[in-house]
Amino acid sequence: MSNLVRAELVKVRTTSTWWIMVLIYLPLWGSTLAFNWLQTDVLAKDGLGDVPAEQSEAVGALAQPDALAANLYTNGQFFGLLMVMLLGIVVVTGEFFHQTVTTTFLTTPRRSAVVLAKLAATAGLALVFWAVTTSANLLAGIAILQQVGVGAQWGSAVWEAIALNGLAYLLWAFVGVGLGTLIRSQLGATVTGILLYLGGTIGALTVLTVAANRFGDWINNLQLLVPSLASALMANGVDIPGEPPRWAGAAVLIGYGLLSGLIGVLIMRRRDIS
Repeated sequence: MSNLVRAELVKVRTTSTWWIMVLIYLPLWGSTLAFNWLQTDVLAKDGLGDVPAEQSEAVGALAQPDALAANLYTNGQFFGLLMVMLLGIVVVTGEFFHQTVTTTFLTTPRRSAVVLAKLAATAGLALVFWAVTTSANLLAGIAILQQVGVGAQWGSAVWEAIALNGLAYLLWAFVGVGLGTLIRSQLGATVTGILLYLGGTIGALTVLTVAANRFGDWINNLQLLVPSLASALMANGVDIPGEPPRWAGAAVLIGYGLLSGLIGVLIMRRRDIS
């Protein structure tokens, strides 16, 4: 198995996939950091002024030092998870795009082992992506927190948010591999993944906001059904009043990730590769 995983890593390293994703992600990370810097400054200095009573508890929770730190230390999660999902898609569909899948399965007839190797390699790359991003976030986040007068926060809630953010990166890698096995076309799977991730998130937020205004705040609990929103909940340093708890978001995303990996294995074992 280790040889198979190593082979998958070599395939990624010897293509332009990884550095193209890095070039795309860097400006997204930077713009997100700038927005979070502004948000941190406003919340830390109570710059919002008077807010409606129904929103005051949520704003107060977001303004807590642990929540401010967790938001900065997990900066770039939304786009980072998108990149990891796309990486998982490319690891699978790249075999079909470059027409190497037949050779791969002739060399290793056990298809389950091949898919598991792709899952392991993608998961490893996702964790490296998370570690590098988190290191940059810690450096930038500490500086921002000092600048707004809060100071670096190292409580258990902050470390929990960082760890859960790493789990989100890992699970979205599985989602990408699963989607890549469902749609073998690299272009088709990539476009579908982007539309589902971005469109699904924006659409779900719009629908939930309208429904909550009409039927009550309990509707907000349904955001757990949207993977990107569930992963965002995981990285909060505190539980936000009116929103599901962090552990619920983690539980739902674990289910999505494991289901995607299982689907990937089952489909690849049965599907004709010719």
